[in-house]
Amino acid sequence: MAEGERSPRQLLTIGVVGGLIGIYLANYLNSTTGTAWFSFFAGLGAVLAVFWGADAVRRVASYGLGTGVPSIGLLSLGAGQVAVLLGLAVAMNYSIHWAAPIIALILAAIIGLVSGVMARRVIKMNIAIMERSMMEIAMAASLIMLGFSTTIAGGFGFDLIMKYVVASGFIIAVFIVGGMAMLHPFNACLGPDERQKRTLNLALSTGFIAMLVAGIAAGAINGIQAAVPTMIIAIFGWIIYYLRFFADTKQDAAAVLSTGLLPKEEEVA
Repeated sequence: MAEGERSPRQLLTIGVVGGLIGIYLANYLNSTTGTAWFSFFAGLGAVLAVFWGADAVRRVASYGLGTGVPSIGLLSLGAGQVAVLLGLAVAMNYSIHWAAPIIALILAAIIGLVSGVMARRVIKMNIAIMERSMMEIAMAASLIMLGFSTTIAGGFGFDLIMKYVVASGFIIAVFIVGGMAMLHPFNACLGPDERQKRTLNLALSTGFIAMLVAGIAAGAINGIQAAVPTMIIAIFGWIIYYLRFFADTKQDAAAVLSTGLLPKEEEVA
C-alpha cells in the first residue's frame, strides 16, 4: 500500500457501516414519518458501498486482471443481488424485518467467499487475495443493490422491493448503474500511473451518477418527495467529485510528462 492510501480495513469500515446506516436511516425515517423524503439516505449508503467496492476491484484487478474486471465484477454483483433477495425473504419469513440488510450482507460474504475459493483453488487463478476480494466485492454489491432499491421503494421490506423494484423492472437499472459505478473506475484509470485517490474520486463520481438514476426511478414510485432531495444531492455530489477526479488527472498527467518525452529521432553513433 502506497503512502497516503486508505487501507482495505478503513474502506471496509466506511462501506459496511456507512452503507448500513444509510439504508436503516432511510427505512426508519420514511416509515415513522409516512413520507419518502428521506430515501436519499439509502442512496448515500450505496455510494459509500461503491467507494469501498471500487477499491476491492482495484486491488484484485491490479494482479493483471484489468480485462477481467467485468467478469469478476458481474459474478460478484450477481452474488450480491441473490443475497439481497434471499436476505429479504429470510427476514420476512422469520418476522425479523429489521435484520434484512445484515442477513443479506452475511449471505453475500458467504457466496463471495465460496466463489473466491472456487476461482483460486479449482480454476487455479493464482491470486493471493482472490477469496477476500470476491467476498468484499459481493458484500459491497449487496449494499449497493439494497441501497439503491431502498431509495426507489422508500423502504427495504420484501413486499416493497418486489413490487416497486423487481416487478417494475427498475432492478435492471439498479444492477447496471450500480455495477458500472463500482467496476468502471479502475478500468478508466488503469495503467502504470494509476493511484488510489484518483480512482476512488472517480468511484464517488460514478456512484452519485447511479444515485441520480435511482432518484429518477424513485420519482416514478414516490413522487417529488423522494426524487427531489435524492437528485439534488446526487447532482452536487457528482459535480464535486468529478472536479476532484479531473484535478487529480491533470496532476498525475503532469507528473508523467515531467519524466520526459521520448526523443523524436534516435541518435546514430
